[in-house]
Order: sequence, then structure tokens, then C-alpha cells
Amino acid sequence: MAAPTSQPTRPRRLLASVRRRPAAVAGATILATFVILALVGPLLTPYGVHQRVGEVYAHPSAAHPLGLDDAGVDMLTLLIAGTRVSLFVGFAASVVSVIVGGSIGVLAGYAGGWVDGALMRLTDYMIVVPALPLMIVVATVWGPSVVHMVLVIGLLMWTSTARLLRAQVLSLRERASVRRARAIGCGHWRIAFRHIVPEVYGLLGATTVLTVSVAIFYEAALSFLGLGDPGTVSWGRLIEMAFERTAISSGAWWAIVPPGVCVALVVLGSSLLGNALQDAANPRAAIAHVSPRTFRVRAERGDRR
Repeated sequence: MAAPTSQPTRPRRLLASVRRRPAAVAGATILATFVILALVGPLLTPYGVHQRVGEVYAHPSAAHPLGLDDAGVDMLTLLIAGTRVSLFVGFAASVVSVIVGGSIGVLAGYAGGWVDGALMRLTDYMIVVPALPLMIVVATVWGPSVVHMVLVIGLLMWTSTARLLRAQVLSLRERASVRRARAIGCGHWRIAFRHIVPEVYGLLGATTVLTVSVAIFYEAALSFLGLGDPGTVSWGRLIEMAFERTAISSGAWWAIVPPGVCVALVVLGSSLLGNALQDAANPRAAIAHVSPRTFRVRAERGDRR
């Protein structure tokens, strides 16, 4: 008698589904490259972020592949240092946003009734308020700091996560397994953490990755507006300094283009990987991508002539 084959777990099925998507592989490669650069990059640069090594806005050369800034500091060193700060703000703000939005979405979807109504009205009000102007106001009141920036971004962009999780939980709570657990007397906490939350791990991971791109964009925007921590170096801070110190009029494109390209690449990588994870975790959402050009109706064998 043949031994029964073990079924792959949900995370393995999710990873297998993502690996078959070229866009997901490309996005994961981009993000992994920047994460590795942030971790080991400081060991590869012989200069400090405040060390003057040449003339102002010196052109790129073999010793300085990205040239120098207005203070004669190596731009490659500054770019690697900015990678660590920008990625930290992006991932930390994304975690804060997912924790807040996920908690509200699961609670609203599972509890229902007036709890659902109150939480969704709060979510609707937060959606209506423009995010960036509100972030500017809050960041100005709290003061420039990396921690403040993480909290400002994370606490003001949880609405999409809450609505997505609520819709998923509304469907999950009507499943037979959840009804059976409720019928045999299982408590609400046990039902939530044994039957509801494990089913939304995939969507939480996809939402986290997608939120990273938005968080890094907002970090660059706030730093460009002068609301970032002046004691740290980030991609937005580099762009701000390049604009303030006449890099464009001086023709020093290397002081502004590399950080902008890095922001664009991380946003692109997060979007590619996040969308692939979301489609793999919720296959029904992938139906929205079907178009007349990719959809064909196969004829039955009996209809062939």
C-alpha cells in the first residue's frame, strides 16, 4: 500500500505560485539587491559620510564612480548610507501600517454589527483626508526625526489594509470550519487566531510589500520638503540637498539622479512583488487582469467540424 503523500503547506504553495511569475522574481531580485547593499555596503566604501575627498561637484571617475557632492563627499558612500535609512523607514512604516490596518480589518470583519460600522466609518474618514498634506502637518508638529517619520507614515496609510482584510474576513467567517468551531463552543479568540488570521497571512505579506513602496515614496517626499531628520542621510535628503545647493544649475546630475533612480527601482520592485503575492494569495483578484486579448473560449469536441 502506497504511503500517502503529504500536502504542501500554504506558505509553500504561495512561494511556488510566486516563483512561476517573472514579475515577482524581478521584484524580489531588486529588493534583495538593495537589502544586501544596505547590509554590506558600508564595508565596501573606504570613505565616511562627512569626509571630504575632493573638489566640489567633481565628475565621476574610477575612484568615485558617482562623483562628489557640493561638500566634496563621495556620492556612492552617501547613496549607500541613504539606502539603509530609506529602507528602514519604508519597512518599519509598512509594519506599523499593517499592524494597525490588519487589526482594524480583522476586528471589523469578524465582529460585525456596530463595531464594523464604527471602524469602517473611521476608515472612510481617513481615506477622504489627503495623506501627504496631513503627513506634512503632523511631521511639522512632531519635529524632524526618523522615529517620528516612521510613525507619521505608518499611522496614516493603514486604510487600504483595513478594508482589504475586512472583506477577506467577512468571507472567512461564513466558512463551514468557522461555523463548526462556533457551534462546539470555541471562544472568539480561538476562532480568530486559529481559523481566521492564518488564512490572511498571504494577504498581509502582500500588503506589507506593497506598502513598502508607498512608505519609501512618502519618506522621500517628506525629506525633500525638509521634514526629515537633518542628522541622517536618506535618498530624499540627498535629493533635497542637491536642489538646495544648485546641483542642477551646476550640471552635477550625479548628485540628484542616482537617489531618484534608487527610489524608482525600490517602488517598482515592491509593486511587482506585492502584486504577485496578492494575486497568489487571492486568486479571485487575478480575474480582474483578464482582458479580451488574453481570454479565449475553447470549443467543445463535439462542436468541432
